[in-house]
Amino acid sequence: MFLSTTTNNLDAKGRVSVPSDFRAVVGDGVFDGIVVWPSFDGEYLEGGGIALMQEYLGSLETMDHYDEGRMALQRAIFAESRKLSFDGGGRVTLPKELAEYAGLNGKATFVGLGRRFEIWDPEKYQSHIGDVRRLARENRNRLVSLRPGAGSGGDA
Repeated sequence: MFLSTTTNNLDAKGRVSVPSDFRAVVGDGVFDGIVVWPSFDGEYLEGGGIALMQEYLGSLETMDHYDEGRMALQRAIFAESRKLSFDGGGRVTLPKELAEYAGLNGKATFVGLGRRFEIWDPEKYQSHIGDVRRLARENRNRLVSLRPGAGSGGDA
C-alpha cells in the first residue's frame, strides 16, 4: 500500500528518488520500478506498480472491446504510461514530457493513495490539499465503520 507524502529533489537529468516505502510496494521480482502516466484529472502524474496495471487491464477486459470509453481509458493509461526502472540508489528518470506535463521543476511530491500514487509539483499540491481536506470532511460519513461487527463483518 502506498502511504504518506514525500517531496524529493528532481535533478536536471530528470532523476528523482522514489520514497523507499513506495519502492517496497512495487517490488515483485519481475520488474524493479514503477509505472507512471499523465493524469487525465489534472496536471500531475499517476503511478503504481505492474500489479496495478494488471488490475486496470482486468477491469477493462470486462468492457466491450470496441467500447469508446474502454478505448479512451486504454489510451489515457496504457499508451501514455512509462515503465521507469530504479537505479542503484532507488531513483528513476522521469521523461521530459512527463515532467513538463506535471510542471515539475526541481522538486517532486509523491502522494500515496493506497493502491496507487501521484506525483505533483509541490506548490500545486499544497494549494490543492485544502480543497481535498474539505471534501474529505464532507464525505467522511461514507467510510464503512471499522467497529467490530459493523460493515465488513470482520474484527478491526
